[in-house]
Amino acid sequence: MKNIWNKLTAIFLLFLFGYSCSATKVDRNEMPLVDNYKVTDSLVVLEDALHFLVIGDWGRKGYYNQQHVADRMDEVAEALDAEFVIALGDNFYPNGVASIDDPNWVASFENIYKGYHLEIPWHVVLGNHDYRGNPQAQIEYTYKSRRWNMPSRYYDYSFNDEDTGLNVDFLFLDTCPFEKKYYSEEAYVNVKTQDSTQQIKWIDSIITSKPKADWTIFSGHHPLYSGGKRIEDTEQIRNSLQPILKRSNADVYFAGHEHDLQYIKPQGKTHHFISGAGSEVRKTGMIDGISKFAASVQGFMAVSIAKSRMLVQVINYKGNVIYTTEIKKE
Repeated sequence: MKNIWNKLTAIFLLFLFGYSCSATKVDRNEMPLVDNYKVTDSLVVLEDALHFLVIGDWGRKGYYNQQHVADRMDEVAEALDAEFVIALGDNFYPNGVASIDDPNWVASFENIYKGYHLEIPWHVVLGNHDYRGNPQAQIEYTYKSRRWNMPSRYYDYSFNDEDTGLNVDFLFLDTCPFEKKYYSEEAYVNVKTQDSTQQIKWIDSIITSKPKADWTIFSGHHPLYSGGKRIEDTEQIRNSLQPILKRSNADVYFAGHEHDLQYIKPQGKTHHFISGAGSEVRKTGMIDGISKFAASVQGFMAVSIAKSRMLVQVINYKGNVIYTTEIKKE
């Protein structure tokens, strides 16, 4: 009986040893990027540049690693001396906020992004979940908060650095009114208070009235392209905004909505980034021929802009730089 037990033990140990050996042979770099992110070098600090952070789909009272993402944002903001944060919508789940005194302001924003280095301007846009509540309250909070900035449902901001001569135009859009399905859903009744045609006229007036900047950057909640959950549900927003981006000679379009991190470069000038992993994430994927990167992990993007180049670094909730790309000014 003892010999049989010894043989069984040996077989079991051999199985464990064999499994362990085979596990160590897996090359992390060969794993599918959509399921397992690659860790690259540490954060790069571009000299004489404008630095800012980009995050979307975040407001969940610290859950789903939101707090971890916020802590890493504070660390990166310190390392880069970031000027501001761009927040890409779905700021408060599940139903936005009811007023400027809604408890969600404290639970999902003030008490989460409390790091010293995040006490910088937040340029914010509305997402579809924000429209389930009172979108006007998020505009009015601008006049209560020292860092929250949403003066209207769409607006612009120009960055000018006298020392380097760098000029960057930012246009912040309200993309929800470009989605027809929201007009027939009771949860999004507030979308009807917006005028998408008027917004397009405003965009055209901005891009024709301003002197040409070094870089033109658009931000909105809905992506024009995605390899994620909504891979077949971007046509409407693309048909509405693609001509605008082309007329504007837009260098970059930042979006959220998809709960992941993506970089997509279709034909044309504009580079498309999705930074919608501020809290809960979903499985993502790649679009053949135009996707450069996709990862389903909580995180954000750090952007550095100089006169001749832009550096975008994707950082996960553990503080690892999982992807970096450089865009050279055409």
